[in-house]
Amino acid sequence: MGSRPKRRNLAARVLALSAIMLDRLTHLLPEKLLPEKLKGDLGLIVRILNEQARAHWRRLIVIAAFMGVAAAATASFAYLFSHVINDVYYRRSFSDIVALAIVIILLFTAKGLATYGQAVMLARVANRITAENQRRMFDKLVQEGMEYLADRRSSEFMTILMQGTTAVSGVLRVVVLALGRDLLTLIGLVVVMTVQKPFLSLIGIVIMPPAVIGVRKLIKRVRNLATMQFSHGMNILQLMQETVQGFRVVKAFNLEDEMRRRIGQDISHIEWTANKIARVSSRRSPIMETLGGFAIAIVMIYGGFLVLETGAPPGAFVSFMGAFLLAYEPAKRIAGVNIDLSNSMVGVRALYDMLDTPATEADDNDKPALAVAGGRVQFIDVDFSYQPGQPVLRRMSFVAEPDQVTALVGPSGGGKSTIFSLLLDFYRLQGGAVVIDGQQIGDVARKSVRANIAYVGQEPFLFRGSVRDNIMCGLPGAADAEVVEAAKAANAHDFIMSFPLGYDAEVGEIGSRLSLGQRQRVAIARALIKNAPIVLLDEPTASLDSESEHKVKEALRRLCAGKTTLVIAHHLNTIVDADCIHVVENGRIVESGRHDELLREGGRYATFSRLQFPGNQERQADPEQGRSLDPALT
Repeated sequence: MGSRPKRRNLAARVLALSAIMLDRLTHLLPEKLLPEKLKGDLGLIVRILNEQARAHWRRLIVIAAFMGVAAAATASFAYLFSHVINDVYYRRSFSDIVALAIVIILLFTAKGLATYGQAVMLARVANRITAENQRRMFDKLVQEGMEYLADRRSSEFMTILMQGTTAVSGVLRVVVLALGRDLLTLIGLVVVMTVQKPFLSLIGIVIMPPAVIGVRKLIKRVRNLATMQFSHGMNILQLMQETVQGFRVVKAFNLEDEMRRRIGQDISHIEWTANKIARVSSRRSPIMETLGGFAIAIVMIYGGFLVLETGAPPGAFVSFMGAFLLAYEPAKRIAGVNIDLSNSMVGVRALYDMLDTPATEADDNDKPALAVAGGRVQFIDVDFSYQPGQPVLRRMSFVAEPDQVTALVGPSGGGKSTIFSLLLDFYRLQGGAVVIDGQQIGDVARKSVRANIAYVGQEPFLFRGSVRDNIMCGLPGAADAEVVEAAKAANAHDFIMSFPLGYDAEVGEIGSRLSLGQRQRVAIARALIKNAPIVLLDEPTASLDSESEHKVKEALRRLCAGKTTLVIAHHLNTIVDADCIHVVENGRIVESGRHDELLREGGRYATFSRLQFPGNQERQADPEQGRSLDPALT
């Protein structure tokens, strides 16, 4: 039992030592042979070996063993070929030929099995690394705050998820194959050549420097082209996403030709770049082929002279030629490994640049959880800005009491939606405090704050999946009975049961298979099943027809019963019965009170009311109907 940890530690140390040796190599080679860009690539390779390869050291050792078997089989065949020639032309021993033939069959069988084993295991390691990096990348994404996403395109994340994560395993594959299969095979064949014809082996050493120098000049061009290809690929993903999500707009405005033109430009750029990369990458072949031709010609002339003029046995010469020809392909692949790596390094660098960026919404689960008793919300002298020098909220102060509806009204851009974002702890304050039941939300765990808030927006977002899946987002693991109860309370059960699959019906991308009113009621069911003490409503009925609006408002009344409710309203008829209305303008509360009080004051709220309801300024709630979001519905 004690030997296993030792072997495991030894293997891990070997991988770590390989990474250290590569790192040291970046400092030992002359600057002219190792430019800064290449140093950066080697640094990334070292990191991949340290972070990715060490976790799979057992399989990598088995892969290396398989590669060793394949390389030994190739070298053994080249070496035995001298005996085949000598037995045929000198000793004329048929029995020896048969024995050698059987050995060669066994060698090729071993090579085939070893090649299969290393290919399958290397694919498994590469696939596991890709999956691990995709999980890491997604974990990093969901740790970010809203300000991080505001400066980036969603297509950037999709491109990195699909190309950057696979690029890491691609680099590891190239490195393992170059250092394992190709290098081991080349070493074995060089040993055979040296044993058979030491002097002729020097020819291979002489042609290597010109080949490396010729290939090195291609690396920079391939890297630049690969960067362009990565960028245009990201643009294509963005255009595809915009076309699918905005398909109604594309059709309504006859934008098909314009979208074709836009995406056609990027597709043409990628096609041109891919063709250019193919041309540049393939230039190594003429270099290597020409140098190889010179080397073979020299070997043939010198070897032919030895056999024909000096009477030397041809076996050693033929064996050398076989080893030399077999060594040509792995030598060519090793010489061009940097070109192969340059393509992948663009994606690797993009992935690591994202992973290395400090999370803007770091885990804070070590903080105490928010304890909500009543759900009293306070904004105390809150200052906030998205951009430096451009304040959005200026010493904002107000209170939202439990079991009451607090409405926020005012012109667009005044800061109403920002209030919701700060209450959900999407951003950090520049000054002041947001307090829930006496606890500053910055002092408690972020997840516990959001766990106590139910949010229903103006444009409901549904995830791909079934109706049941979307309702259960409010309470993962909820029982079917709870899902149905929430749907009934949201006035959604009847239309859900009209579907052939009922609650298992797919909603489509962002809910495209449902009407806007149906999506809104599913979103309300999602909020209802959460049963949070604080409810945020961002004009949830603004885009609905009269019938859908009626059903949604009934559902909202059930959602808000007994809760602390904050509602953003652009249509004042939805909040005439609110317990308190705050008029938000230029980041400040400029008026506060009930609907009738604010009308009598004749200030900003009265102005908004006159604009929306000309000739009807005394719109009041009927006290006999009770408080609601819209008295017209009671």
